[in-house]
Amino acid sequence: MGRLFGTDGVRGVANGDLTAELALDLAVAAAHVLAEAGAFEGHRPVAVVGRDPRASGEFLESAVVAGLASAGVDVLRLGVLPTPAVAFLTAHLKADVGVMLSASHNPMPDNGIKFFARGGHKLADELEDAVERRMREPWQRPTGAGVGRARDLTDAAALYVDHVVSTLQTRLDGLRVVVDGAHGAAAEVAPAALRALGADVVTIGCAPDGLNINDGYGSTHLAALQSAVVEHRADAGIAVDGDADRVLAADAEGSAVDGDQILAVLALAMRDAGQLAADTVVATVMSNLGFVQALRREGLRVVQTKVGDRYVLEAMRAHDYRLGGEQSGHVIMTEHATTGDGLLAGLHLLARMAETGKPLKELAGVMTRLPQVLINVPGVDKTRSDTDYRVQTAVADAEAELGDTGRVLLRPSGTEPIVRVMVEAESSEQAQEVASRLAGIVAEALAL
Repeated sequence: MGRLFGTDGVRGVANGDLTAELALDLAVAAAHVLAEAGAFEGHRPVAVVGRDPRASGEFLESAVVAGLASAGVDVLRLGVLPTPAVAFLTAHLKADVGVMLSASHNPMPDNGIKFFARGGHKLADELEDAVERRMREPWQRPTGAGVGRARDLTDAAALYVDHVVSTLQTRLDGLRVVVDGAHGAAAEVAPAALRALGADVVTIGCAPDGLNINDGYGSTHLAALQSAVVEHRADAGIAVDGDADRVLAADAEGSAVDGDQILAVLALAMRDAGQLAADTVVATVMSNLGFVQALRREGLRVVQTKVGDRYVLEAMRAHDYRLGGEQSGHVIMTEHATTGDGLLAGLHLLARMAETGKPLKELAGVMTRLPQVLINVPGVDKTRSDTDYRVQTAVADAEAELGDTGRVLLRPSGTEPIVRVMVEAESSEQAQEVASRLAGIVAEALAL
């Protein structure tokens, strides 16, 4: 698997790459590393462990709990909850470590293990590296009263629902909302939060059986939500992914509302409430140019990072910005959460509708999505994409052709010999023509 930890914890095929033995070893090593880093100093350590409803999460949860308890850590089992709920409860319960078992939007056979440090923040890279180095080392095992104890926290879901509901100043009475839980971790808490706020709730994708997570439902399969909103004559719909750290939406006509549009609506809401720090939103280089143009028209600044919610969060924490996210629906609101929270963002989107009395179509219309074409060019020397004269000349010519009405982005893949060519333009035809032309030049100039 190369470096065990990826950008979002450890992932792999459950019981293939990601075994019970590996989960137990990771838990033990994490306990040792955090103890030596002073995280447990002066008190008996406590961990919280949550999971999404994948069948494999049942045995992986047992393995993680066993590893932590064998290392002298008391464990609170949270049961099935979203990733952001585990992050919240790590902080709320003053736990020393949080563990989430999920592969997010990946298909059911996959699973993953993600650690949170005290306060609900993702483990620093150096701590993850230390955990990996310490696996399977000899160690002195506690015995007797020194071993950890494990118990269920039966009100975990209620604590999280109360938290997300408490962040809103506006109720949702009178709104009919379809919620798609992706047959995942938010299948219980998402409808509960909406009903607590007074919404008339229609549920789809909220019947997990351990095998159907992300299967035809959720933010990666938005057609189900779009159809349900129209069928039930709802005012809007929101769809989270398997672990509910991202959200997309649909307006009353069934049109998709992506992460850029959600960010734009929330940015204006926070600005109007005086809550948008430095009038700045953090996004990635893949955010649609229409999003950047719309916020600039409103007098707001957009800071763009590399692709990945971890980079968005790093920029937000470095400058104390309050709102950031990705086109895929990762939305981070640091006033209320330490990580992306799909349910939280979805509720605030709906609250903006209730507060203004405007339909979602009108709110999302603050920005116009420019047509975007992405072409992957395989079998090339991606290391030369930024320096090859022919490629850079072609990019410069395309940018001059598009002017202020479009843009070009070349991104080398982080794991494969692929260069991604992305073009935005005023029309789909122009975007396709420019992207195809550039992809051909990249393929010729950088061929291996």
